[in-house]
Amino acid sequence: MGEGSIEKRPAVVLLSGGLDSATALAEAAAAGFAPYALTVAYGQRHDVERQAARRVAAAMGAARHVELDIDLRAFGGSALTADVDVPKDRDEAEMAGAIPITYVPARNTVFLSLALAWAETLGAFDIFVGVNCVDYSGYPDCRPEFLRAFEALANLATKAGVEGAGRFTVHAPLLELTKDDIIRRGLELGVDYGLTHSCYDPTPDGLACGRCDSCRLRLAAFGRLGMTDPVAYAG
Repeated sequence: MGEGSIEKRPAVVLLSGGLDSATALAEAAAAGFAPYALTVAYGQRHDVERQAARRVAAAMGAARHVELDIDLRAFGGSALTADVDVPKDRDEAEMAGAIPITYVPARNTVFLSLALAWAETLGAFDIFVGVNCVDYSGYPDCRPEFLRAFEALANLATKAGVEGAGRFTVHAPLLELTKDDIIRRGLELGVDYGLTHSCYDPTPDGLACGRCDSCRLRLAAFGRLGMTDPVAYAG
């Protein structure tokens, strides 16, 4: 390092490869952290996201990118981890009506626990996650109450927390932003959304379906902004 330079503090960023997590990575970097990207491949049908995560981590200068394999298909219970059809062509009122079948039981609890384990080994006390509770609030593990509860757990359940080496903070910079605002913010930070992938049910050759809840929310936001989504869609 050059004379007078300041070493950046590490932060673990959960990176799925989707639009929100790429923006969260950009936010961590903009806040002055050295982002350590963690991608969890959990047996989901949209494994093409993993390839997107690699592209995003490389393009955005992650200090390190770790990919972990766990198989939540052993439990099932979700359209993303079992042989259950992904809902298609739903409007936003339908999406917000109940917790959807694309909810993966305890997924964010599992992911944040893995991020916490890595953070403690890095001497990091900051974890970034791209959850959002505005445009699509059907997932219970995307709520601010959950994030604060996990933050409290992190400080009780770790050697670093108990010994007072620091206090863990879970950052959710997109939590109360609309999808439109997330895209605007990401573009300000230089995020290339053409590198990302958000579809729950991509085609065998990796094209986004354009019809699942995630695709519809994403396409609608780009449309409201008068922009064309840069990713490729089927049809």
